[in-house]
Amino acid sequence: MTDQAVDTGGVQLSGHAATEGHFLGRARELKELRADIERTGLDTISGRKAPRARVLLIAGRPGSGRSAVAGELVRQVAGRYPDGVLRARLAEPDGTPVPVERAARELLAALDVPAPPGADEDDLAALLRDTLAERRALLLLDDAVGAEQVDALLPDAPQCLLVAVSAGPLTGIADVRPCTLGGLDTKSALDLLTRYTGSVRITVDPRSAERLVEACQGQPAALTLAGGWLAARPQAAVADLAKQLHAEGDEGAPLSRVFRLVHTALPAPAARILRLLSLAPAGLADPHTASALAGCSVGAARTTLDDLVALGLLRALDSPLPQYEVPGCLHPLLRTAAETHERPAELQLARARMLERTVRLLQSCRAIAETDSPQAREKLQVMPRALRFPSSRAAADWLQARRPALLASARLAVADGELDTLARRLMSQLVRAMVAHLGTQAAAPDLYGIHQLVLDVAERRRLPREKAAALLNLADVDARTGRTAEALARYRAALDAGREANDPYAVGRAMESVGGAHLELGDYDRAADWFGRALAQRLARDERADAARLYGRIATAHTYAGRYGEAQRAWRAAVSGHRRNDDVGAHARALSELARVQEYAGRPEEALRTCQEAVQWAERAADTRLQAALQLRLADTLERLGDPTAARLHRGAAERILGEGPSDGSKEPDRPDDTEDACEIRSASPKD
Repeated sequence: MTDQAVDTGGVQLSGHAATEGHFLGRARELKELRADIERTGLDTISGRKAPRARVLLIAGRPGSGRSAVAGELVRQVAGRYPDGVLRARLAEPDGTPVPVERAARELLAALDVPAPPGADEDDLAALLRDTLAERRALLLLDDAVGAEQVDALLPDAPQCLLVAVSAGPLTGIADVRPCTLGGLDTKSALDLLTRYTGSVRITVDPRSAERLVEACQGQPAALTLAGGWLAARPQAAVADLAKQLHAEGDEGAPLSRVFRLVHTALPAPAARILRLLSLAPAGLADPHTASALAGCSVGAARTTLDDLVALGLLRALDSPLPQYEVPGCLHPLLRTAAETHERPAELQLARARMLERTVRLLQSCRAIAETDSPQAREKLQVMPRALRFPSSRAAADWLQARRPALLASARLAVADGELDTLARRLMSQLVRAMVAHLGTQAAAPDLYGIHQLVLDVAERRRLPREKAAALLNLADVDARTGRTAEALARYRAALDAGREANDPYAVGRAMESVGGAHLELGDYDRAADWFGRALAQRLARDERADAARLYGRIATAHTYAGRYGEAQRAWRAAVSGHRRNDDVGAHARALSELARVQEYAGRPEEALRTCQEAVQWAERAADTRLQAALQLRLADTLERLGDPTAARLHRGAAERILGEGPSDGSKEPDRPDDTEDACEIRSASPKD
């Protein structure tokens, strides 16, 4: 964090104060911390190689500057760690521990290591340790709540360094090097005040300035707020503020006393916005958040947020969009002030306004990415100008920048328990916006978490249709990432929920997916049975395209089981169904699979005729890749039948179709048997 002076648990100097200098004080603590990095550990003394990374602990109360000390230490030693600095925050603004799974996923993302969607805490922590095993990296874990969080993320790599920031000791982690912070020394504290007030007001009344430092107990957060108060009142003397603080008495910590004074002095609209920011998800706000919470215009909210930054009450984030962070040390004070000055119903209404605004922004974000849709264009036209994005690129940038806050909004909405309707709308729009801008694959880890939240709401509100949809979505991700047994259990639960909801789509989808999971697990009899159940339902509903596709899945299960006669009958039914549906491409692919099974069954002449017919249908479908693959299969069959001349002709035809020259050893196009086998084996969910 460049130009960040003494930290306040998150408060950053702004404006004039931020540009005058850099880190203040703590020279002794930083020197000791640097020495601790090189100090011999207990394992080395006992003659053993250190099994894990060295851990340094910077402990102190919120507002003691602990995060800034950690940041400055990292800045000073980062050059020793060529594989980079990784940062994660292990607590929410209200002190709730961040799950290890989420922290590990964020650290892996910073390393550009893909983490499987839905992977649990142990798997992700193990992947992080494996990734760091051969690297020399520095981890900064801020706001650690307990030793368990840190231990789970601690690399098994002695060449790495982990710097943890916490309010207290991390009992249970061996050989931790603690550094406990108190108040700033008087000189550094006065220097901090000088950055806000200028030197004149400090030098003309040094004793009052020292009394102010004493009243703040040298705590950086309290001094920052005091400096902001003085900077906003150039005519006020330092003695005036010192007297007011002494008049407050000794009730509460220095930070709470200074905060009460600063909060009382704010104009009523600004004070209300500040209090309501305690509701901002993940402590992150933007002008829209503040506008919705307070019920004011976006422009007025932006001005107020900037004013609060100048007072040291907020921190402006380094972001392409205007974004602000509520300092962690101030969050409990803001929450108390909100509960004192606002009625519970007003706080709930403010939260509902914020979530509703988020829903509408997500609708706008999604709509601008789908301008080919008349419905999307119509939605954009009726939206207020303040909610529209100038371009799809701007919407994608907003989605990326606000991603932590958006995901936190969904979690908080679900945890609230009284805003489930808004929570469901929010999650629906968040999923659609992410898919529209990022794609299903890239957004899969976030989507998995959202689907889990949807499931929580559906179970709480007893909504079987939504429960079935959430279970199907979660199971699909489990199936794609190799957790087939877990996927099977969820597909069965989705089937029960679909039946309870009397939802034929969910029931059919779940039955087919149960079959796909059994296919993946190698239980071909059960796979064929479940595909047959799904087929019966599709036929009863006259869903011909799905029925034809299911005949193919039944044939695949029989093929894997070696029941080639049954497989041929099922593929012929699939061919007939696709022909009646006038699906030329699917007809060609089904014929190619029938030819493959005929060859497995020892009937090469019949396979040759079927394959030739498949070529004709592939030509009608203009599927050049399938045509080339079929030509190669014909060549293989003709070679087995003892006709190498004809085989060469078909290989040449395949090369011409793909526009290739004579074979030079490059990879041949996938044959139908290769591509279809792989697709069927991997896919535990039906193809939509």
